[in-house]
Amino acid sequence: MRVTGSGVWGPPENRTEALATLRRAVDLGVNLIDTAESYGPYVSEELIAEALFPYPAGLVIATKSGYDRPGPDRWEVNCRPERLRKGLEGSLRRLRLDRIDLFQLHRIDPNVPEDDQFGFLQRAQREGKIRHIGLSEATVEQIERAGKFFPVASVQNRYNLADRAWETEVEYCHRQGIGFIPWYPLQAGDVAKTGVRALARSMLGRSDGKSAAVAKIARRHGATPAQIALAWLLARSPVMLPIPGTSNVRHVEENVAAADITLSRDDIQALE
Repeated sequence: MRVTGSGVWGPPENRTEALATLRRAVDLGVNLIDTAESYGPYVSEELIAEALFPYPAGLVIATKSGYDRPGPDRWEVNCRPERLRKGLEGSLRRLRLDRIDLFQLHRIDPNVPEDDQFGFLQRAQREGKIRHIGLSEATVEQIERAGKFFPVASVQNRYNLADRAWETEVEYCHRQGIGFIPWYPLQAGDVAKTGVRALARSMLGRSDGKSAAVAKIARRHGATPAQIALAWLLARSPVMLPIPGTSNVRHVEENVAAADITLSRDDIQALE
């Protein structure tokens, strides 16, 4: 999402840096890249293919469909089967793939019968154009209804240190062995421009006491608050797949380094 222009619209301000960031992520061992046809629209998928095709073995490109984009910062849910078909075919073409490893419904459209949306995904999987299917912003009940059509491989809901509204879904995915992909995993601004305490507050959106705990843990580990937020997600459950977005090489290096941070039991308790 971050390798596009302002408002998730058009090309990135620095195309060279965006391409370098994608390549550096893979060099660092990242093996899941999450995108969507609506990012740009189309820009993100095109840049991923330009930077990384032919894809190295083991790299999963996950994409999504279900949004129309009439302009910058404008998003309109559209999951009519014919629209999803168009989105899937376009993603296959732009990503230069014969099959999408993980194709996600960007939102469940309240104006289209669920059976129509899930039925399309089921047919596309049987056609061999989709390997695994995921949902986004889905409740436990919706996940279970979708499961009557196909195995739900992943659920992508907003979740981070400050925003745990989908805790029930995290627990469900943990029990069922479904990958949980928390979007907006940092809820933070520019790490380079924000002080440690202020950044911790912006991430948590909570009391100074809680932000102080993040800052203290970050100092003890020689890390940034953003890295602690990612380390907490990774410690939360083995099914957790954080997707911190960036279009900056230095930032992707910082994000990946969070995987080397092991939080103690006391650290985790302080963040609860």
